Amino acid sequence: MHGWLCDNPIGADQLRWGPLDLGTPGPGQALVAVRAASLNFPDLLTVENKYQIKPPLPFVPGAEYAGVVQAVGPDVRHLQAGQHVAVIGASGGFATHALASAAHCLPLPSALPFEHAAAFAFTYGTTHHALMDRAALKAGETVLVLGAAGGVGTSAIQVAKAAGARVIAGVSSDEKAAFCKTLGADETLNYATEDVRERLKSMTGGRGPDVVYDPVGGALAEPVFRSIAWRGRYLVIGFAGGAIPALPWNLALLKGASIVGVFWGDFVRREPRAFEQALGELVAWYQQGLVRPAIDRILPMSELPQAYALMATRAVKGKLVLSNSVVA
Repeated sequence: MHGWLCDNPIGADQLRWGPLDLGTPGPGQALVAVRAASLNFPDLLTVENKYQIKPPLPFVPGAEYAGVVQAVGPDVRHLQAGQHVAVIGASGGFATHALASAAHCLPLPSALPFEHAAAFAFTYGTTHHALMDRAALKAGETVLVLGAAGGVGTSAIQVAKAAGARVIAGVSSDEKAAFCKTLGADETLNYATEDVRERLKSMTGGRGPDVVYDPVGGALAEPVFRSIAWRGRYLVIGFAGGAIPALPWNLALLKGASIVGVFWGDFVRREPRAFEQALGELVAWYQQGLVRPAIDRILPMSELPQAYALMATRAVKGKLVLSNSVVA
């Protein structure tokens, strides 16, 4: 058993591959042979000690992975050896094996590829919670997705379309705009070259988007919020752009608009039944072909540092997946 260890959280370049002594599963635990793990933006923040959840040192990063149960603790009843699972948690996935909380293991149909499973629960779960729960998205409404070519952005395009919404994909290049079109986006906005407010006005007949899905933050937030529709909902997903925006509160007043926080991790912990229902709908949509993880590339687990470097460049379209079955 080996994994990428973080004992000095000052950056991904400090990670080291080493042996793991996981032992046998205790009460409420499961030992999982990791087949694939996906890299999410919080994984980057975690190894830089910038994320709100800080695992005790040393730890193996990787909050979303999929694999096969090898053994379970004495009190675990919903899992058994040989079962395929997806795991969501704070850490542990960038390894050959992980000792996971059984409560964080989601049984999977064996037909679901591990690479898809590892890129599904965290990303699509966040998006479903954001759009369907927090924004109460209705068919026919217009959704603006910022950072639309990224991991959560690609899921937002698909979930919004599955719900019957019109989608505007906000991106930073024409190449990413074309990519988002292949995922179902109705319109695109290149906020690196176009006037954001004028473009949104022309695409919405002056009304503005009903829902804004924002995992980026930064300077883009204010012009977008100024463009939001009456009774619009601005979803705060994260701050991949680095800066946390400070919006003038009078804008919310003038538009009758809401600034809505989305913290999927605590939603899962506090409202497990609602999470199970949401995941059930997502799995049904997957089986119907309405949602499907957009995977930029699959790399061997040995190339995790390169994956972190790719994510830092903002050049990734969709998700990066690390696999223990890919040979370097």
